[in-house]
Amino acid sequence: MAHIDYYFGTQSPWTYLAGDRLEEIAARHAATITYKPLDLLQLFDRTGGIRPANRHASRMEYRIQELRRWADHLQMPLNLKPAFWPVNPAPSSYAVIAAQKTGGGDLAGLVQSFVRACWAEEKNIADDEVIRACLSAAGFDPALADSGLFIGAQVYERNLEEAVEAGAFGAPFYVVRETGERFWGQDRLDFLDRHLTKI
Repeated sequence: MAHIDYYFGTQSPWTYLAGDRLEEIAARHAATITYKPLDLLQLFDRTGGIRPANRHASRMEYRIQELRRWADHLQMPLNLKPAFWPVNPAPSSYAVIAAQKTGGGDLAGLVQSFVRACWAEEKNIADDEVIRACLSAAGFDPALADSGLFIGAQVYERNLEEAVEAGAFGAPFYVVRETGERFWGQDRLDFLDRHLTKI
């Protein structure tokens, strides 16, 4: 049975556009997933990337075009200039970490609810009420928003270190533990699917 380490940012539009395809692929191959939210800006800094605010205008213009094209291709609503972006990803990430540790709900649905809230619903995913609503909708106790903050911060930082060690440099990023094979971007999920058929 394969295991996938899934590195992502709760504020990432590309994580949003991945939708539930990772989970569908994992189910097809009886693979398991560990969700590892992290600070993407620090990941860029650590691995030679450039923060969006510092990128050349031509790169940012192309990014907008690609987001628009992919949203249309996937038939997913997407606001190219959401009201609450950039946003602090730490509170929603801590909620994902606490939910994963507790179990009992729809973890994939929780992750997707955060990115959808940011990129399609004009909600502030750093807001406590939004976090509680997402937790509740995914079948978790909303009180997780207030618990385990210290542990959440530790795991959040450790996820960054593990991402760097694993060779991740963006999001979404998928690493198959058994083979070390890496896949960057929601547009590489088909390759991940094909890879899993071989192991």
